[in-house]
Amino acid sequence: MFFASFVSLALATSALAGPYKRFDGITVELSGPAASVGSVDDLKFTASVKNTGSEAVKILKYGTILDEKLPTRSFTVTKDGAAVPFTGIKLSVSLNDLDDSAFTTIPAGEAVTVNHEVASLFDFASAGPGKFSFEPITNFQVVGAEESTEKFSKVQATTAKVEVEVTGDVSKRELPHLNKRAVDICTTSTRKSFIDSSYSEGKSLASGASSYISSHGASDTLYRAYFGATATSRVTSIFNAVASENSGSRTLSCVDSLGACSGGVIAYTVISTTNIYFCSIFFNEVASTNLCSGTTVASRNVRGGTTLHELTHAVGGTDDIQYGCAADQALSDANSVANADNFNCFSTQVYANTRC
Repeated sequence: MFFASFVSLALATSALAGPYKRFDGITVELSGPAASVGSVDDLKFTASVKNTGSEAVKILKYGTILDEKLPTRSFTVTKDGAAVPFTGIKLSVSLNDLDDSAFTTIPAGEAVTVNHEVASLFDFASAGPGKFSFEPITNFQVVGAEESTEKFSKVQATTAKVEVEVTGDVSKRELPHLNKRAVDICTTSTRKSFIDSSYSEGKSLASGASSYISSHGASDTLYRAYFGATATSRVTSIFNAVASENSGSRTLSCVDSLGACSGGVIAYTVISTTNIYFCSIFFNEVASTNLCSGTTVASRNVRGGTTLHELTHAVGGTDDIQYGCAADQALSDANSVANADNFNCFSTQVYANTRC
């Protein structure tokens, strides 16, 4: 087995939401297969995350090395310096509906171990055989075990990469179905109508956001809050791709085909197909017009904003770096333009500012 060195997690300087709190003494140890394997099926990794601090911590798992259940992106994979395309799923998450299944709690002085098989989560076939680098994603949203998630803090780590050469089989693997028997949660025509309305509203939000940026420019206070000094063309290109989306092959489904609808997941996109799946709590969300009375941008419960979020995954290549409008504004420029939630919060704020 190849063992990476222990990695100490250093805290970022900004809190994600609520008062900043420091969590010390979290380490990660990663082990992988031999330096050379014959098939992508042999790409199996184990990570041990240890809390050497004096209090228990609770960590949001989604899109990190701790997420061993859902096929989210737990690694960055490269070959010859080029990224290997991710083909798993990306999520919209309701911070108000998170339950214990969304977190890993690590008592003081203890460790948790997670296992990963990555053959079906990346497009190794397009990369071909060769030496791949695997870097675990250890950018965590952390809170004290007994504290509200309103007090999330951001914990980041710079981790050592594990290199593995695949000499043979790199053919495409299908995503695992977490629920072997799919459950149709779309029991009435009203849910199909709800999705259609959210789709129209999401495209309208994207169009409005693009027009706002074109009119107000890069110096606008709201633009800078969500995208910093990022060139406006990069942001509007994603909004315009959503606004003009017209694929006849992309599915908008109310059937949880992968069994990913739990722990506060609102919706998810399967990156290999760009099909979008809506979970039951999505149907509790509201129309964009409710931003004028009845909800707030920070609530992140506008159905068009959720669909826009997922469409930015499908047509704009965005990721899920973190969630929460206040947290989004604390991201670096590079991460802000890559984070789907920034597009959701910005577009709904534009609607609230210009239409209400």
